[in-house]
Amino acid sequence: MELNETDRRLIGALRRGLPLVEHPYAALGAELGLDEGAVIARLQRFMERGLISRFGVVVDHAALGFDGNAMVVWDIPDADVEGVGRMFAGLSWVSLCYRRPRRLPHWRYNLFTMIHARQRAFVEDRVGVMTVLADSVVQASAILHTTRRFKQTAACYGTAPAAAGEA
Repeated sequence: MELNETDRRLIGALRRGLPLVEHPYAALGAELGLDEGAVIARLQRFMERGLISRFGVVVDHAALGFDGNAMVVWDIPDADVEGVGRMFAGLSWVSLCYRRPRRLPHWRYNLFTMIHARQRAFVEDRVGVMTVLADSVVQASAILHTTRRFKQTAACYGTAPAAAGEA
């Protein structure tokens, strides 16, 4: 897909996320000299052509008071990992659930689940429930409590528009 300068600037403007206003596409358009309909049409075209696959939310859990977060890693037999993963993914307290290859001999875990909580005790309680739910297939697990946060951002493409006041 051939992109023109306006397309690049629109993609660049999305780096900051959608503005938290009643009409975010109109606000983006005002920044770029486009009307709301033109912004939406361009974004639809980007999505139809696979340039943008989805819009998502990046949540700052700590700002919301969730300080007991943990990645819980599981060693599940390969024959059972898909079924256990689907079950864990359906639990209301699991926000991420995915499979990764083992890295033997140092890393035996093949299923990863993220639990966001206000207290570590909640995570530990829920891991106990998950262990019971998975019955005898859990060979091992480990709770990796969050001790440090890194900046979470979306992928950055396009040309970032100049900030207000810049030429």
